[in-house]
Amino acid sequence: MDPAVLSNSEIYPLLILPFLIFVARVLDVSLDTIRIIFISKGFRYIATVVGFFEVIIWLLAIGQFLQHMTNVLYYIAYAGGFAVGTFVGIYIENKLSLGVVVVQVITNREASDLVDFLKSSSYIVTSVDAEGLRGDVKLIYIIIDRKDIGEVAGIVKKFHPNAFYSIENVGFVSERIFRHKKSWYKEHHLDVSRFRKQIFPLKSQFKNNVFDIFRSGRKGR
Repeated sequence: MDPAVLSNSEIYPLLILPFLIFVARVLDVSLDTIRIIFISKGFRYIATVVGFFEVIIWLLAIGQFLQHMTNVLYYIAYAGGFAVGTFVGIYIENKLSLGVVVVQVITNREASDLVDFLKSSSYIVTSVDAEGLRGDVKLIYIIIDRKDIGEVAGIVKKFHPNAFYSIENVGFVSERIFRHKKSWYKEHHLDVSRFRKQIFPLKSQFKNNVFDIFRSGRKGR
């Protein structure tokens, strides 16, 4: 259908335009939520780019809305897009799992098994003795990437099901901490390196033996 004919039809102001305003608001508010999260996590350059597109989409949405303020459908589309956009932005942020958090674990049991397991899993762990409401407790701090929250929470529940733990966002860390996981490439590279170390001496020995046989044959002549 011709866009000019569609814009002049009765369906356009009643259905299509409110839907477009709704979609524009969803995109606009989603980008706004993500931009604020990027700023709080220190991704200022990405936040700048996101803000640029956010304002363009907002201008398109608000322009159409101001031209049709007499129809209640546009109010519903505008407000509905704002609500859904907030939810979508938070959902995307949770999927991205940006930033660093500190997991604080408090247990009244001996926690050396938990601490040793976390260290063996390449987590940076600090444990201190403390005094709680009902006696001595062990206080454990673990600074991790947000994407590792589920794994760490599962480890804590496995070793200390009744332990109390809390998770807090970290605004700044003086040194970036990464887990030292072996990637497939590193493991494969190490295997190849070991194979070469085993093969090269045999290869050299084979060359020397061939050379000795060749030299002995020449002397026999």
